[in-house]
Amino acid sequence: MMRVFMVAMAMLGLAACSEKPQTLGGVKNDVAAYQGAGNPFVASGWKAGDKASWEQGLKARAQNTQNEYVKLTTSK
Repeated sequence: MMRVFMVAMAMLGLAACSEKPQTLGGVKNDVAAYQGAGNPFVASGWKAGDKASWEQGLKARAQNTQNEYVKLTTSK
């Protein structure tokens, strides 16, 4: 009886050591961000593959919406 219990515990211990692979299900993210999103939820005026407009949009976003100093001076 004790041997059966030990074998069962060893099997449970070995089963706990295995882990399923954590993949994205076939989605490949190996292209640059400015190459495109593949969906309609992109900023207006931006075209997929245009690196200059992508960088301009990032600069504008950082300056206009994420800069706390600008928010403080314009809210007066």
